[in-house]
Amino acid sequence: MKKIIISMAVLTLLFTSCNEDKTQELQEEQSKIDMSDFYLYTDADIDENNRIAEGKGSCYTMVNLNRQLNKDPKLAKKMFDIEYNTRNLISAKGKPAGTGGGNNGGGDTTPIDDGLGIINIPVYVHVIYSNSNENISNAQVASQISVLNADFRKTNSDASQVPTEFADDITDSEIEFTLAGTFRHSNSNSSWGTNDAVKAAYPPVTPQTHLNIWVCNIGGGILGYAQFPGGNSNTDGVVIGTEYFGNTGYVSAPFDKGRTGTHEVGHYLNLRHIWGDGRCKQDDFVADTPSSDAPNYGCPSYPTVNCKSNDMTMNYMDYTNDDCMYMFSDGQRNRMRAIFAAGGSRASLAGN
Repeated sequence: MKKIIISMAVLTLLFTSCNEDKTQELQEEQSKIDMSDFYLYTDADIDENNRIAEGKGSCYTMVNLNRQLNKDPKLAKKMFDIEYNTRNLISAKGKPAGTGGGNNGGGDTTPIDDGLGIINIPVYVHVIYSNSNENISNAQVASQISVLNADFRKTNSDASQVPTEFADDITDSEIEFTLAGTFRHSNSNSSWGTNDAVKAAYPPVTPQTHLNIWVCNIGGGILGYAQFPGGNSNTDGVVIGTEYFGNTGYVSAPFDKGRTGTHEVGHYLNLRHIWGDGRCKQDDFVADTPSSDAPNYGCPSYPTVNCKSNDMTMNYMDYTNDDCMYMFSDGQRNRMRAIFAAGGSRASLAGN
């Protein structure tokens, strides 16, 4: 009996010791990931409305995020966990995962070797129209898929325009897109807004394994909006204004080269705006994109200086004209691909 008691005591000590070791390892691992710069809410509601009042093109992704955060009290925790896992994966590969507080002047970041190879995303396009112009052609739909493939694979013809300063940063994300189907819906509604009404009317099809894009008249001068990873699957996807979808057919300059699609899909794949939707100390969580204090518009001359560094105005996640944006960075590549890893927020999209 005494031997049994002693044996049980030894096992208890061993079990306790193992648990303490695992707890310590977990705490040490968590301490390696700096989340001090992470944020969700922004002043986008005010900022984007001001931009629209000034007649500037606007992306409503961050406004949409504010709305969703208010609607779903669990979303903030989901997005924090996704960000933590993203940084943890990138850090595990020995690459910069973020800036730990913003004020980033940019710098070279090399692509991580994640072993995933080329990722192909199947796409469903929902065309919602109230007139013949909005019932865009199959050629216009196909042109947007082609633009996405060129931009995400760095085969776009304007990639050579990247300034020498950023020549080592421009990247091939090794993400491709295949049109899986087009759905057409006639609807008398002349504009759909940004409250996901179009998604409620025409729900996404298998959003766990397909990117859904709704093409409709959003209204209000809004080019498009997307949902970040972690949101409700019933509203997952990207909405793009009809005139800003693709590069042929019913398109409107200066947003007529399909880059609204590239920009919004970037959000869908977890990229923030290049200026971080704040001032110089608010960041986009990417180490090789210089900080800026606001979006750039039109076709700005190089160099454009903000926050004591040259802006990467030609990045797809800025607000410049379609003709003047033509790159993702290596850091953005790493960030996008992290969500496809096993256990990642969009792993099922890549068949993982």
